[in-house]
Amino acid sequence: MGRPKMLLPWSSTSVLGHLIAQWRRLGALQVAVVCGAADRAIADELDRLEFPAGDRIRNPAPEMGMFSSIQCAARWPGWNREVTHWALVLGDQPHLRFDTLQELLTFATAHRQNICQPARRGRPRHPVLLPAAIFAQLGASTDSDLNQFLQRRPEQRALCEIDDDGLDLDLDTPADYERAAALSQTR
Repeated sequence: MGRPKMLLPWSSTSVLGHLIAQWRRLGALQVAVVCGAADRAIADELDRLEFPAGDRIRNPAPEMGMFSSIQCAARWPGWNREVTHWALVLGDQPHLRFDTLQELLTFATAHRQNICQPARRGRPRHPVLLPAAIFAQLGASTDSDLNQFLQRRPEQRALCEIDDDGLDLDLDTPADYERAAALSQTR
């Protein structure tokens, strides 16, 4: 992308700012952001957004990939004790429709003991919603990535089929970013 995708402009803020605001609007009890311990640009953006320092989870080894960040979150002692479910939200999906996320949350309410994911044409997508007991298992998991962790628990997974073409798109290239921005303008 040429620069951190979380810092790309989105609406009247950044991708990061949009995602934080979106999940707060959805009623998340607590929003936390996992970031590299030495990532000054993300820290500066979080400061600009007035995001609480106490809700920043430091990943000392972000080069180990997304799963290392998820595991840092699962081991983090700063979670509000009232949180019962966690949403693992990708930083490269600011274009998902608000009603798509609401539909997923409604589905998760009906499947409280399950790992809940949106699906498009039967294919699991993100974000992933996990109940507390399963989220806690992530911290000590020896799986190589989140996909492997999820695939080992087929009986605990519930897929919510949602017809949102945004579920098929991640911001991996500048062309993806342009497509996602255009897509979000038509919603």
